[in-house]
Amino acid sequence: MSIIETDAVLHEAHRDNHTHRDVNGGWLRPAVFGAMDGLVSNLALMTGVAGGAVSQQTIVITGLAGLAAGAFSMAAGEYTSVASQRELVEAELAVERRELRKHPKDEMRELAALYESRGVEPALAQEVARQLSRDPEQALEIHAREELGIDPGDLPSPLVAALSSFGAFALGALLPVLPYLLGATVMWPAVVLALAGLFGCGAVVARVTARTWWFSGLRQLVLGGAAAAITYGLGSLFGVAVG
Repeated sequence: MSIIETDAVLHEAHRDNHTHRDVNGGWLRPAVFGAMDGLVSNLALMTGVAGGAVSQQTIVITGLAGLAAGAFSMAAGEYTSVASQRELVEAELAVERRELRKHPKDEMRELAALYESRGVEPALAQEVARQLSRDPEQALEIHAREELGIDPGDLPSPLVAALSSFGAFALGALLPVLPYLLGATVMWPAVVLALAGLFGCGAVVARVTARTWWFSGLRQLVLGGAAAAITYGLGSLFGVAVG
């Protein structure tokens, strides 16, 4: 194990290696998982219908209907979820802003006590709290991070989340339908393309997790393939029963 000896080298090594992935989500999380949901749900829907021995036209219409319904549903759900979360955060920030305005000294002592609880000497903690409290907006940001665990300047956008989810779901759901739109008359090209897409989505998920790309890809491939196989079997059983 090598030892870094100088401050300059330590600074450079820390700068080059101290990077983090995006853990707040933003557009990446709804986009990746929206594409995955579109792939799995529409592939399973189409294989379930195909298992019932229906016509090619019925399979295509089912796939397109699943794409449209799922995309709008995902977008609406994502927008509502993120908007509700943002409104809750903004309400809590308003409470904290009001407390800072009405009871600035109490809030300053609260911040000093927090630093003391983390091992800072009392006199130093009070001085740090005093200096940080001079700017009301900076004080709000610090209290929000320390007490609520949020960054007021980095709140997710409901519109971005909804659009990302809508587009990604539609793209994912399109893959199983695409071979039919290009002239395929059997199911297997749609299944192969969808499974390849599942592996690719799983590999992309590795960007927001600690897993390797091949593990994430294989995991999603297996889960999506199992869902398609099960729904195909159910479709076959229902088709026989109805017939």
